[in-house]
Amino acid sequence: MRTRALRAAALGFVAIFVLAGCGLESGSAVPLQVGPGSIRPVPELKGVPITVGSKDFTEQNILGYLIEFAMAAAGANVRDLTNIQGSNSVRDAQLNGQIDISYEYTGTGWINYLGNETPIPDEVGQFNAVRDADLAAHGIVWADMAPMNNTYAMVTSARTAKETGVVTLSDYARLIATDPGAATTCVGTEFNVRQDGFPGMAHKYGIDAGKVHKQIVQDAVVYQATADATQCKFGSVAATDGRIPALGLVLLQDDLGFFPKYNAALVMRKSFADAHPQIAAVMAPISARLTNESITALNSEVDVKGREPADVARDWMVAQGFVTAR
Repeated sequence: MRTRALRAAALGFVAIFVLAGCGLESGSAVPLQVGPGSIRPVPELKGVPITVGSKDFTEQNILGYLIEFAMAAAGANVRDLTNIQGSNSVRDAQLNGQIDISYEYTGTGWINYLGNETPIPDEVGQFNAVRDADLAAHGIVWADMAPMNNTYAMVTSARTAKETGVVTLSDYARLIATDPGAATTCVGTEFNVRQDGFPGMAHKYGIDAGKVHKQIVQDAVVYQATADATQCKFGSVAATDGRIPALGLVLLQDDLGFFPKYNAALVMRKSFADAHPQIAAVMAPISARLTNESITALNSEVDVKGREPADVARDWMVAQGFVTAR
């Protein structure tokens, strides 16, 4: 854990310099070596400098490393700029050419970057909309949407679900209306104020906010507090977090389809994507295997078992046959 913390601090320091315009050379080398597997060396990518970025949380670090190992096996000269703090910092680095490729979420692109207030309920429709709009407005190419959908969600413990009969968000809303004390809820600080979080969910499901017994806590606190069912019976989470299955938490069904879709997809500047069309071809099979189940398991390796994201990402790539370990 100390190693990861020190590395995160170092990369945060690097990110400051990158965002200040010091250039691609500020990145670090890929942390682990890989060789070709089903991903073979691509002549057109041999020696091509590619800087990979990600945000500063477990899933994003893992996704960034998947790109890095794939590109390294294909023969590119890969630089590591994972763990940049905040979505907007990664976005700015991408627009300014300081990172070349990353995984981004369709909902984030549509709502946060493009300024839309109403999500599109269909996953493919949401991807197509953000792909077309971001290309037209900012010259950003979206490619290879993965099945994984890291949207917001509400959870409860298996015991609470059995005791209350709550399995959907409509059930949760009815419990608040009839017995608010039985529906104590922990919410993360950002979820508490975002329109794609608690306020919008309450409006969609007809929840009287004045009746909710709600505690605002750090996101990391929600999982254990909800599993223990002492501090709160329900909680807000990211749907692909590895602590959900590890703690036996139950995802409540979003039966009215409120939460936006947050499928991961590759993003690149158009000039970079046009210059290197082979990248999308290399990455497509990887994205196709990133289901909710697979990414949740990978996240759990880090957040529950304490492993390093780079080790987890490389082991998965080796197990899938995409690369070999060196």
